[in-house]
Amino acid sequence: MITCDFAILPVGCDTAGCKDYVSAAVQIIKDSGLNFQLTGMGTQIEAENLKELYDVIAKAQEAVFEAGTDRVYTVIKIDGRRDVKNRTLNKKIETVEKMLD
Repeated sequence: MITCDFAILPVGCDTAGCKDYVSAAVQIIKDSGLNFQLTGMGTQIEAENLKELYDVIAKAQEAVFEAGTDRVYTVIKIDGRRDVKNRTLNKKIETVEKMLD
């Protein structure tokens, strides 16, 4: 299982708000069928392999271009783990929360 945290940022827009661009990117992710979590600072995705992950991110980035910007800045953080099966985003959170009890 691969988990990823990423943000796609339009550059040089006429407005400070990004909701139109973000919603275009998130719609692509939602349509992909991959499990994801939208956060206030980016989006987290679970994928089975890098190709699946990169394909979705590339399509999301293209959607931001199509939403009306000429420049996009994308930050990607990937956690690929092969020693533990089904290490989902939620399981990572649960592990830490158990330690806090």
